[in-house]
Formats: sequence, C-alpha cells, structure tokens
Amino acid sequence: MNRRSFLKKILGSTLAVIGLGGGTYYYARDIEPKSLKIHKEEIISSAIPSTFNNFKIIQITDTHIGFQYTLEQFADLVQKINKMNPDIIVFTGDLVDEPNKYKWNNRITDLLHSLHARYGKFWVYGNHDHGGYGTDIVKNVMDQANFHLLKNNHKLIELNNDRIVMAGIDDVMLGTPDLNKTLQKVNPDLFTILLAHEPDFADLAKEYPIDVQLSGHSHGGQVRLPLIGHLYTPAYAEKYVEGTYKIDSSNLTLYVSRGIGTTRVPYRFLCKPEIHEFTLKNE
Repeated sequence: MNRRSFLKKILGSTLAVIGLGGGTYYYARDIEPKSLKIHKEEIISSAIPSTFNNFKIIQITDTHIGFQYTLEQFADLVQKINKMNPDIIVFTGDLVDEPNKYKWNNRITDLLHSLHARYGKFWVYGNHDHGGYGTDIVKNVMDQANFHLLKNNHKLIELNNDRIVMAGIDDVMLGTPDLNKTLQKVNPDLFTILLAHEPDFADLAKEYPIDVQLSGHSHGGQVRLPLIGHLYTPAYAEKYVEGTYKIDSSNLTLYVSRGIGTTRVPYRFLCKPEIHEFTLKNE
C-alpha cells in the first residue's frame, strides 16, 4: 500500500468511527444492511442467440448467514427471487460466515431448495465456504438444494438447439482455480459466462474466450464515505470493487455485486446490499 492510500484509509477510518458514533451508527447497523436493492442490468451481445432474448439470470452472493444476516431475512429473499421468475439462479460464494461454527439445520437447505429456476441453479465456492473446514459441509447442503457446483468445469445451457456456456472456477484464495480445465472442449464462439467469487480474477480471465464474469467477495467495500469511497476490500477485490467494468481491450465485461450480508463488522454505509437481475439480449 502506498503512502497516499494508507493516509486515505486512516482518515476514512477515523471519520467512520466519529460518524458511526451518533445516529449514523444505528443506520449503518440496523437500517442499511436490510435495505436490499435489486440491480437490473441488460447484457447485450451479438454472441447471444436470439432464442435467449430476455433470458433472465439472478445472481446472489455473499449472504454470510449467521453473522448478521438471518434465515428469516433469507426466507424473505427467496420469496422475492421466486416472484422474479428467473431462468437461472447463480450463487457466487460465501453462504455462511463460519461454516465450522454455524448451527446447521434443515431450514437453510429447505430454503435453498425452494428457489426455482427453469434452467438450473449453479454455484461456486467462496473463501468462507472453503474456510473453517466448510468445503464438504457447504457442498452437501448445496447438493441437497439442487444447486450444481461449477468447480473448474462448465455446463451447456440449451434452448431450442441453441447454447450458451455457464462456467465456474474454484475459489481463488483457498481453492485451486484452473481456467484451462474449466473451459476444456468449450466452443470459443459460444457466449460464455464465468462465475468467479473474487473479481480481480478478471485480469486472468480476460485472456480466455469469456464474455461475462460474475463476482462478489468485495461487499462493495461495505462502508463507503463521501469523497473517499470504500475504506477496505479483501484480497483479490482491491482493483474491482463494485459495479460494471469493461476489462482493458478484451471482450470481457465484469459485474461485481455488493452482495447481501456483512462480515467482520456488522455495518453497511452508503453501500446497500444487492442482488443482480441480468437480462440477456441479442444485439
């Protein structure tokens, strides 16, 4: 970290502590974390077959159930998503905050199972899923909920003899991501979506025939201040923090979601939780 960045974060942290000492503290802890935003985005490309026009993909990420986000809140989210009638649901990692300490029960599995998508539900590992000896625990829950794990592999989504590719890598921080294995035997002309928990992986993904990368992990910084922006993001979410990015001169577009839950500190400030609704459009 250079001197300017260091001073920025020190100043920002100081202002955050001062600001959160008053009424802002209540807002950041109890109001904004529950103020879910549905972010709607069109993905337009000539590589998308016309049969996939208006095909709807819902992305959820970073629920971190058990830290501040509750199963009751998740149950409300499930109802909202089902009312949106998604064609595909993708989950880009970090289901619960501490898998080895979380009190697992059938309800979380039942809620995940009750999510409906016509052409499937897909997920990838996040660092919290692998962390805390959670790798097998989380996989077992997601398997029972009919979520298909994309761990260095892909799935062809077929509609009226046309196809797009849904691919996913293992977690960058604690897993063994392998894009060559992920895209093995994939036709490079097919429209390809990559699920990757950590957004900064896009700098590697841009070298491959990938059209879109969907990520989370950053929480959008979780706490953002006017003029300063986010105070902190974890490793592999330092370059791409939130929103939409066209990656250099490649064909890759990266979408980074702020996610739903919180971690480390139970606050969100000027950084509302969100889910993404993507609608595919043939150019």
